[in-house]
Parts: sequence; C-alpha cells; structure tokens
Amino acid sequence: MTPVHTPVLLAECLEELSPVGEPFEEKAFMIDSTLGEGGHSEAFLKKYPALKICGVDADKAIQARARERLSVFGDRMSFYNGWFNDFYSSYPQDLPRPNLILFDLGISIFHYELSGRGFSFRNDEPLDMRLDSSKGKSAADIVNAFGERDLADLIYLYGEEKYSRRIASAIVQSRSSAKIESSAALAEIVYKAVPDHYRRGKIHPATRTFQALRIAVNDELGHLPRALFDAFNVLQAGGKMGVITFHSLEDRIVKNFFRNLGKECVCPPNAPKCVCGGKAPAEILTRKPLGPSDEEIKVNSPSRSAKLRVVRKIMDANQMRLLGLEAERK
Repeated sequence: MTPVHTPVLLAECLEELSPVGEPFEEKAFMIDSTLGEGGHSEAFLKKYPALKICGVDADKAIQARARERLSVFGDRMSFYNGWFNDFYSSYPQDLPRPNLILFDLGISIFHYELSGRGFSFRNDEPLDMRLDSSKGKSAADIVNAFGERDLADLIYLYGEEKYSRRIASAIVQSRSSAKIESSAALAEIVYKAVPDHYRRGKIHPATRTFQALRIAVNDELGHLPRALFDAFNVLQAGGKMGVITFHSLEDRIVKNFFRNLGKECVCPPNAPKCVCGGKAPAEILTRKPLGPSDEEIKVNSPSRSAKLRVVRKIMDANQMRLLGLEAERK
C-alpha cells in the first residue's frame, strides 16, 4: 500500500484560514506555499467550493502526485514548480494577489518513504536529502567534505544535538577509510558514536543529525525570513497568513517575524523619530500557537511537535520588519 501524507493541524487550518465572511469576496484565492502531496489543498477545496488555490513546491516528483490527486478540481487548482522564496520574490503577474497563504514547513512522508533520497535512517538509500535533486550540495557532499569543527557546529546549530562533537569526530574518522554515501551507513556511525543511554531514548540517536543535514542541504532557515516578508507583502489587505512549524529553530523565526508585524513601531531605540509609519501591519490572530489535539497525535505521531501561527494583514510591511528580525537572530 502506497503511504499517503496526513496533513497536520488540518481542522485548525480550515478554521483559522477560513475564506468566509468579511473582508473576503465570494471567490477567494489561496496560495499553498508548500503543496507536498496536496492534503491541505484538497481539504480547503472540498470545504470551500468557491475557493481557488495555487500550489507551490520545489519537488517535481511530489508535485506530480499532487497534480493527480487534485485533478478532480479542474481549473480551481493551479501549480508552480519552484522554491517558495523565488515564487514570492518574483510573484507571477498572471496571478491575483492571494487572500490566504499557508506554509507547512514539515517534510512529507513521500520524502521519507518513497523519494529514495536518504531522508530517513530507516532505509538504506543514497545520502542526498535535496528537495530539488538537480541543484546544490547533497548531504553526502557535506558529510564527506566539511571539516570536523564545521560539521559539529552544523549538527549542533540545526539539530540542537548535544553530542554533535562526538558525532562529527566519528564521521570524520569513518570517512578516512571510505566515503559515507548511504543513509544507513551514516545512521550506524551516529548510533555507535553516542553513549549507550542515548541509544535507548525516545527517538533514534540519528534523528537530530539527519534533521540538521536536511536543513543545511535545503537552506530551510536561510530563505525563510525573506520568504515570509515577501509573502506577507503579496497578501491582500485583510487576508490571512498561517505558518506551521515543526522545530524550535523555524518556529522562532516565525514567532519573531509575526511579533514584529504586530508592533506599531519597529524603529531602532536610538532613532530620533519614528520612520516606520507607527502602525502595526498585522493583527496576530494566534497569541499562542495552536498545537495538535491528543486525538491527532494518536493517529498521526509526526504532528506532536507542530505549531500553527496566523496573522491577518492590515497593510504592507516595510523593510524594517525584516531587518528587525535579522537583528534579533544575531
């Protein structure tokens, strides 16, 4: 049986990003910025018959699955193949400005189970991890080329892995005799590098290392702040933007950016006068992020770390909103 990705926080998304009522027109337009297999889009199209959606995804293989799944909706569904940061930085002229925008920053079960690119340590696959396998460095390139210190820093920064130095040392020692080219080989190296009690933890000891490599390979944190900024400015006034995160690093970026959008002034403290306009560009609709119910976690365990944050746009944000976020990250 072919595995199908289960969209997380689906009920919460359908409610918080509802295109019903003021100021939405009868025929609202939505961008699904991370289409994946199309689970969220399918649910929105079924519940809101007048809604149209454009689905964005960098992975041609998974987008092909979504096209087939969503073909029953005809011209209510359109597609864009590419990175969401490129999409929003050069928003297509032939598309209307959206009323709704959704980002789901999780990785689909397709990538773990069917892509054959080494996202999972449960399978013995080439160590790639690129969402767009035609561009950039693969996970194998990083594992076999980075210096020990740089590798340890990467695993610690992106994976929040406390044994990053032991793991990096083991990787460098192993690759001295043979290149590390498969996900199974890397998982075994990590497993042997960590203490015995860590191997018996709730998650596999290679989980955080694999997360760190995936983030680095796809530059997931690098282009997220700018993508959020550009997406928000593309959004129509009165429209809503929701972002689902799965780990603290990306959630911190989203939380800080939304917090800046909700401030009336984001000028530097030493500025002689306000130059940002003195008005909040957005209303924060989720003062605390929404998480999965106990029932959802039981049937879909990957949802346990998911958080949904939503804002309603009042007006465009200026560059200070992004600069303010960058200053907080340094």
